[in-house]
Amino acid sequence: MHAVLRLCDSGRLRCSDKTRRPAAASVVMIADALSGGDFYPDEAIAAYAWPLLVQAGGLADVVGGKLQLTTRGRSALGKPAAEVIRGLWRSWVDKAVLDELSRVEHIKGQRATNVLTSAKTRRQRVSAALATCRPGVWVEVDDLFASMRAAGLSPTVARSDRALWKLYLVDAQYGSLGYAGFGEWEILEGRYTLAVIFEYAATLGLVDIAYDGPAGARDDYHGNWGADDLDYLSRYDGLRALRLTGLGAYALDLTASYRTPVDAAPIRSLKVLSNLDVVAIGELSPADRLVLDAYAKRTTERVWALTPDTVLAAVAAGRTAEQFRDFLVDRMEQSELPATLLVLLDDVTARVRRLRDLGQVRLIECADPALAALIHHDRRLRPLCTPIGERHLAVTAEHEPAFRRALQALGYALPVR
Repeated sequence: MHAVLRLCDSGRLRCSDKTRRPAAASVVMIADALSGGDFYPDEAIAAYAWPLLVQAGGLADVVGGKLQLTTRGRSALGKPAAEVIRGLWRSWVDKAVLDELSRVEHIKGQRATNVLTSAKTRRQRVSAALATCRPGVWVEVDDLFASMRAAGLSPTVARSDRALWKLYLVDAQYGSLGYAGFGEWEILEGRYTLAVIFEYAATLGLVDIAYDGPAGARDDYHGNWGADDLDYLSRYDGLRALRLTGLGAYALDLTASYRTPVDAAPIRSLKVLSNLDVVAIGELSPADRLVLDAYAKRTTERVWALTPDTVLAAVAAGRTAEQFRDFLVDRMEQSELPATLLVLLDDVTARVRRLRDLGQVRLIECADPALAALIHHDRRLRPLCTPIGERHLAVTAEHEPAFRRALQALGYALPVR
């Protein structure tokens, strides 16, 4: 999670402004940053899901085709990961960026009008089904399917029998799922469930999964017309079994708290020298490398050089010196940071605190100083504007509507630009 947020912070991840889906190059970049890579080396699942998850959770947004951290996303970097992940799952269940069934590309006709049920309702039922699993106990996928149907937790896909006819494999006429035996539960509801669990629940770490390659893993679609030429119906067909984790139990509100495993603590793999070099003395995670790259200049494969300019650049990009100090303390082998580094971080912090961003304003030019004084001294307008020099006034966006009304009452009007 931190690796993905750091990548968003770097401004290197691109997503479509329209669909909000990640670009192919960004998917590759995320896969490289994941511990152990993606589930499959040649099929994007976790790397595809992460940009969508952080958007659904309000941690990042697409601005000009690039994924950028929001204020909530920056604060998430300093919060316990389990708390953030629980929030991401809840957000995904309620307001996911896409319908997971769209990722099962072999099922055609999904874009037709009034064909699919609410994805939110389907998603809630899969989440409820996961909540019936005992933490730490492996469940075969087909057993989960059976229990979902028995418990009334079926994520019904088609709105009606008529809508079912519009969904098809290969050919709209001969491959329609409306034919008897063609639109079976495993093909629609089952594939949807696999997509939610494999691509989103497993990506967030809510479940451990046992899986094979998708080709030939399931044969429940072989009886459909034209399906003989398909190696698999979905990229998730290889999912065999799942096990609800402690993190999953916490995210699904089955437990009130979550304790991070001992082996999940940061490895003390850094040495901070008095000359302001940071040396990697052990293996670094992709997320840790991204942090070091943000605050320092890499001089060799295992050495980063800190300077006032590099730290200031990081702070100007929205990071803080305090976050970097905490990062180093958690990962360095020595007991204390060098005094030279503490002086540098304190100096940067002091410089930053001397400036404050008050947000965007509209700058208004008056014809002469007398008019500027008249407006600024009006009892209704004085709280809404700030004088800048003799002839200019600054008005914040939130005060602009009230400023225009009060200005009109004074006998003047500001033309709309």
